[in-house]
Amino acid sequence: MSKKRKVAIIGSGNIGTDLMIKVLRNAQHLEMGAMVGIDPASDGLARAARLGVATTHEGVEGLTRLPIFSEIDFVFDATSASAHVKNDALLRGHKPGLRLIDLTPAAIGPYCVPVVNLEEHLRKTNVNMVTCGGQATIPMVAAVSRVAKVHYAEIIASIASKSAGPGTRANIDEFTETTSKAIEVIGGAAKGKAIIIMNPAEPPLMMRDTVFVLSEAADQAQVEASIEEMAAAVQAYVPGYRLKQRVQFDVIPDSAPLHIPGHGTFAGLKTSVFLEVEGAAHYLPSYAGNLDIMTSAALATAERMAQSMLKA
Repeated sequence: MSKKRKVAIIGSGNIGTDLMIKVLRNAQHLEMGAMVGIDPASDGLARAARLGVATTHEGVEGLTRLPIFSEIDFVFDATSASAHVKNDALLRGHKPGLRLIDLTPAAIGPYCVPVVNLEEHLRKTNVNMVTCGGQATIPMVAAVSRVAKVHYAEIIASIASKSAGPGTRANIDEFTETTSKAIEVIGGAAKGKAIIIMNPAEPPLMMRDTVFVLSEAADQAQVEASIEEMAAAVQAYVPGYRLKQRVQFDVIPDSAPLHIPGHGTFAGLKTSVFLEVEGAAHYLPSYAGNLDIMTSAALATAERMAQSMLKA
């Protein structure tokens, strides 16, 4: 039997707890080692303890004092951008070779979207999972980019207000900045823009994402096929990810270019993609697809890294 790598999760809130359940239920190359929080009364720590997972409510310093820490190979950080910077520095002082999977917008390490660029970063000791909007939409931008040069891409991520906890709300600025940059760095767009909408509707709506891509003129059938292939690849680790309707195209002629404030004018092909992400409801409600896609992408990343370590 192949050796499973032990993981610790920092952050005992919704995202960290959902990720813990995914590791316990679905991981092939990973196993839970410790759950770390700062609130001794959090449901995540209580649930971890009931499931036989080592816990500490003393943050990362508490993790380093746990006996299991010497066996930890991967650490998922589901706290905040500012906290991750401190957590990374502290952990490096104890175990420089730890693999950190960053679920915050801190972006100390390279951006990682599993279906687009994970293979490039298998040996990195810190990778950043961008944002929920980035995980959902960047694959679509990349799908167009592999067919035609992308001048501009804009994404609008709409999530249920109830699925946006204090960590998400505290990182709104980082969300837009990180996602916009990752659209360019990973998605291949010359210019990127990201918008997040918190929808207060009752009952809560599932995560919806709209992607607008302006590219050079290209064969529409090839673009659509590339998008559908990419969507299927994301579905392999996020089963609730789907195209809400067929891809839409508009040809923008040179005689009537589209003006994007702050970004100039563009002519060519406009591709519109409409997505929906339904959560797996492991711990969070099914409408919280924004959180589910983050935990699913993080787990897929660590699983592939652990698998590559077996072959090293």
